[in-house]
Amino acid sequence: MENQTEETLIVRDFLARQRTKLANDRTLLAYIRTSLYFIVSGTALMKVNDLENVKSLGYFSFMISVILLIIGFINFLNLKENYLKGDTRKCEKKDA
Repeated sequence: MENQTEETLIVRDFLARQRTKLANDRTLLAYIRTSLYFIVSGTALMKVNDLENVKSLGYFSFMISVILLIIGFINFLNLKENYLKGDTRKCEKKDA
């Protein structure tokens, strides 16, 4: 299946590849959503004027948000590259 094109795949394999692509997209959107939650919480913590120590937590929240975005995009691009190459062994999760 590594060198087969989309046209020569049987229906089951074609649908499996489509599910893998959609799962990769869904995972990227989950990373973006989580990153946005951290941005919102960081903004809320920055607006608290009563406690000075909370502002550092707001900056930390912003930093986590950026890190999550970077991790999400790197994961998305790696899985997409493996998907396009047809190497499904790297796309599957290993059983523990």
